[in-house]
Amino acid sequence: MRINVIGTSGSGKTTFGKKLAETLNLPFVELDAIFWGPDWSFPDDEVFFRKLASALEGENWVLDGNYTRTISLKWDNIDTVIWLDFSFTRILYQAVTRAVTRIFTREELWDDTGNREILRKLASRDSIILWTIKTFQRNRIKFSGYIESDKYNKIQFIRLKSPGQAINLLIKASGNQDWIFDWIN
Repeated sequence: MRINVIGTSGSGKTTFGKKLAETLNLPFVELDAIFWGPDWSFPDDEVFFRKLASALEGENWVLDGNYTRTISLKWDNIDTVIWLDFSFTRILYQAVTRAVTRIFTREELWDDTGNREILRKLASRDSIILWTIKTFQRNRIKFSGYIESDKYNKIQFIRLKSPGQAINLLIKASGNQDWIFDWIN
């Protein structure tokens, strides 16, 4: 089973993806952890794609993250895409809460990178909150297009419109091997 959890920044992709992977007893792959290096550096696409391909070599995994340019690689043999399509208000609240909490806790975002949220960055054009605001509507249009596209008709898309729906899907996944079919029908 290969699953990609997508959604606008702040939607809870990583939290949900980790919980789903744990529930299904599958490896979890965090796309941001593959992409971001120390001091907010990032690899060129050749290196990034090679690292991603290596992380996705297994038969089963849950991957969180969007990165449109990686679709041809991550969706090559994918079964399911789960879109966390919560309201703008909910996602913005989650993005702000997460960023502010990380500023105060000084939490390292990805192991051995030293990357942390800082107040100065929060108030800059590189702000994750500004990114969430700028990309919310654009992502809704893009993700809806994926669902409607014949190009991706072999993929099972699940669109979750509330945290309650996400919780219900996790509950189904924990007690039923055919959770995905039950969820869709």
